[in-house]
Amino acid sequence: MPGEPQPRGAPAPRGHKQRLGARGEQLAADWYVAHGYQVVARNWRCREGELDLVLLAPDGDLVFCEVKTRSSDRFGVPAEAVTPAKQRRLRLLAARYLAAAGRVSPAGRGIRFDVAAVMGGRVEVIEAAF
Repeated sequence: MPGEPQPRGAPAPRGHKQRLGARGEQLAADWYVAHGYQVVARNWRCREGELDLVLLAPDGDLVFCEVKTRSSDRFGVPAEAVTPAKQRRLRLLAARYLAAAGRVSPAGRGIRFDVAAVMGGRVEVIEAAF
C-alpha cells in the first residue's frame, strides 16, 4: 500500500521522472548500438555520482554520454541541463571510471563526452558536446 515502508532489498517505487529518465537512457543506448557502438556500462556509480552511459565507439574511443530526457521543452531543451558545473562533475566521474577500470586511456585512444537529448521519443546525440 502507498505510504507503507518497503521491505529491505525491494526496489523503490519509480515515479514519473525516473521512468521518463530510464526510457530516455534506453532510447539513447539503442541509438548508439544502431550506430555501431558497444555499451560498456550503464548507470555506473561511485561516491561522487553516476555516469549514464559509457560506450566504445567504432573508432575505439571511449564515450561518456550524459542523457537528458524531457517530455516537453517547457523548461528548456534537454541539452541545456548540462551546465558547466555538470560538465566538470562528468569529467571527474570519467576520471574515477578510468581509475576503477585500471587504465588512464582506453588502449591509447581518446575519450569523448556526448550529450543525448531525448524529447518526445526522439534522440538527438551531440557528439563531443564538451
